[in-house]
Amino acid sequence: MSEANWYVVHTYSGYENKVKANIDKTIENRHLEDEILEVRVPMQEVVEVKNGTNKKVQKKMFPGYVLINMIMNDDTWYVVRNTRGVTGFVGPGSKPVPLTEEEMRPLGIREEKIVVDFAEGDTVIITGGVWKDTIGVVQAMNEGKQSLTINVNLFGRETPVEIGFAEVQKM
Repeated sequence: MSEANWYVVHTYSGYENKVKANIDKTIENRHLEDEILEVRVPMQEVVEVKNGTNKKVQKKMFPGYVLINMIMNDDTWYVVRNTRGVTGFVGPGSKPVPLTEEEMRPLGIREEKIVVDFAEGDTVIITGGVWKDTIGVVQAMNEGKQSLTINVNLFGRETPVEIGFAEVQKM
């Protein structure tokens, strides 16, 4: 089986989120979760000054482009290329070219895999974010997303919360 790489897809300007949603829906409908792994519209936080006040807003890093982590084959190429709003892959001629490690690094997409020392059923404490210092029992773990689900007590009810591996520590 081939290795998944990141590819850049050119879209109509302003259609980036719609293209992402359409590809995500097609992945679900055609059961391509193992071939098209992730679709991203890279965003960055910028400060805008409006009426004399600073406001943080999310802006697209590359308007008109969507990044896709996928295994390139005839099926995945066809699905992405024929998605409404997509004008084509970035690359010479009709051959898509994957992004290199050097091109990926400034985008902050290549995250290191975190090795954890806990498993389902273990008690953990959250070390960061809005749930900091909350204790819970691990209900499920998702290695691909590097996250886990724990139940926390919220207003007297057990509520499932998804937390990244980096924000949790075993008790």
